[in-house]
Formats: sequence, C-alpha cells, structure tokens
Amino acid sequence: MQDLRDEIGTYGQVVLVLQGGGALGAYQAGVYQALCEAGIEPDWVVGTSIGAINSALIAGSPPGERIDRLRAFWKRVAQRHPVADFLPAWLAASARNAVAVTAGVPGFFEPNPKAFLSPHVPLGPDRAGYYSTFQLRQTLTELIDFDQVNTGGVRLTVGASNVRTSEMTYFDSRDMPLSLDHVMASGALPPAFPAVRIGDELYWDGGILSNTPVEVVFDDNPRRNSMVFAVHIWNPHGPEPRSIWEVMNRQKDLQYSSRAAAHIKRQRQLHRMRHIIAELSAMVPPDRVGQNRFAEMKAYGCTTTMHVVRLLAPALEYEDHSKDIDFSPDGIRCRWEAGYRDTCITLDKAPWREATDPLEGFVLHEACGGEMVDTAAGRA
Repeated sequence: MQDLRDEIGTYGQVVLVLQGGGALGAYQAGVYQALCEAGIEPDWVVGTSIGAINSALIAGSPPGERIDRLRAFWKRVAQRHPVADFLPAWLAASARNAVAVTAGVPGFFEPNPKAFLSPHVPLGPDRAGYYSTFQLRQTLTELIDFDQVNTGGVRLTVGASNVRTSEMTYFDSRDMPLSLDHVMASGALPPAFPAVRIGDELYWDGGILSNTPVEVVFDDNPRRNSMVFAVHIWNPHGPEPRSIWEVMNRQKDLQYSSRAAAHIKRQRQLHRMRHIIAELSAMVPPDRVGQNRFAEMKAYGCTTTMHVVRLLAPALEYEDHSKDIDFSPDGIRCRWEAGYRDTCITLDKAPWREATDPLEGFVLHEACGGEMVDTAAGRA
C-alpha cells in the first residue's frame, strides 16, 4: 500500500468529489474506506448535499477517526423496520420508504406538521419545508469538529444554491472559516428541507444547480496537477424505461447525474486548449516575447494534468425512484460494501498508468461497479 500511496502522490494533489443523493451516499463512505486502507488520503474534499456531509465528516475528523465518524453517522440515520424483514424485497422497499416519508429518518429529519396543513401556511423562509432537519444539526454537531475543518490538513469545499440569485456558491475552507450552517445549506433540498440562512442570504441544496461539483476543481486558481476521485451515485447510463415506475427512477438518475458528460467534454476541450497555448508560446522567438500582448495571451496556457477516476455506483436490486430515502440498515450496508469493493478493484487496475497524449490536460478513467469503461479520448 505504501507503493500505491507514493505513486498516487506523483500525480499531484488528491481530490475526492462527492455527489448529492441522500441514502445513496453510503456508497461514498465505502469508497473513502478503500482509499484510506490503500494509504490514499485526500488533500481536498468537495461535496454537495449528502456528499457535503460525508466530506465534512472526513475533513472534520483526525485521520485515524474518519472511518469511525462515517460509520457513526450512517448508524445513526439507519432506519430499522422489523415488519419489512418479513416482506418480499420489492414490497419491503416500498414499506420502508413509506415510513421515511411519513415519519422521517432518526438522526436526520422529522415531519414539520404545520407544512402539511396547507402549502399556503406562512412558515417563514427559514422553516418553509415539509421536514425539520434539527435532528441532523444535532447529529453533525456531535460528529464534526469544525476546528479540525478550518485548521486541519484537508481542504473542504461544499456547494449550495443561492435562493435569491439562483447562482451556485462554493464555500471553501481555504478562503473562509466554515461552520455547520455551510454544510446544512448544502443539503437543504426543497421542498422537503427548509433553506439555511448564511449572512443575509438564503441557500438551498447545491444539487439543484450542480449535483456533481467537480467543476470547482477544474476551475480552481491556481490550477494544480491532480488525481481526482469523482464518485457518481446517480447512474448516467441506464436502460430505456418501460413503465411509469421505471420512468420516475430513470428521470432522477438523469436529473442528478448533473450533465456530467457535458462537463467532461467541456473540460477536455479547455485543458487541451491550455496545453496547446502553452506549447505554442514556447515556440515564440525570444525577440518577439515582449510584443503584441504576448504575456497576456500566454497566461491562458497551462501544462497541468488532471487524472479523473470516475467511479459509477451500480444499481442495487429492486431500486426505484425512492432509493435516495432507503436508509434501511441493509441498504446502507450494501451500498457501503459496494463502494468499498468497487474502489478496491479499480485501485488494483491502476488505470492512470496507461499512456496518454501529452496534449491532454484532462484524462478520464471511468469505472462502473469495478469494471473499466472505455473512454477513448485522452489515451495515447
């Protein structure tokens, strides 16, 4: 494991990017466990919604306690339903999810009775949600050390949507002290959860605008060579739906996979162009360097390289459109184990060792359930 850790370190900073997706986030915890056991600790964690919570648990814990804190969180929000154990799998899933909708999830959220009286009841901007997340605030207060977040060695970035301006906002521990409110804002998904006020602004879940917050890594200033592990818990690939039930499931996958393919295409173009500009700049004769705004144009070039290991979570049996509120112990365990297993397989394959085109500044390695997906572009 020492060799793998040292090898990864030669590629630059290690970044872990985590999507939003409720109960699906248990997969992310398994991914982190596999990385940790391989000796790979992130220098920077970026998350939205449940990804922000997992990221804060990692950045807000000492290195030796991170997996324990993740386990403690997922144990607290596990929802046990003894009756469901005696039902067929497809019916048990529906029963568990129905209880989550009507009664909430312990340690996470509970119904806000006033919200169910009428959609026109004036609840106030800080309480306008069908559920209260006060329990989540208590849970995270006990598990996340924000002194560690703000002074520790791991940079934390969480994304939230500005309610007033409809702009994506990234709160970054490199630039400002972060608090629990920043994490809560990142997971305030309407209309279920109320907005969170930070300063004079209200914020909702970052997943509304960008559920895959990897662009903040690609657009970081200054850019750095990076090994980016981007964990996708909503599958961008899937079969054609044959029923309304399947349509609702596939619609959520499309919505929350967050235009990942478009982001990848754009970043490949941008990084290739930066490399081309840098190479062309090196061809300019020394006596012409001071002419025609050369320095300004040269600044658009850059030779950084980002290897992006994109881990796609496979679907579990009997998943449907309510899979993101499946907080059953079995569901959490299965997703955690899948994230761990798939990441171990991918690390063993070490796809970043393959030869690449030197003009490519963005190299994608995509794995689904541990199986590599041919991405073609960026390979030599």
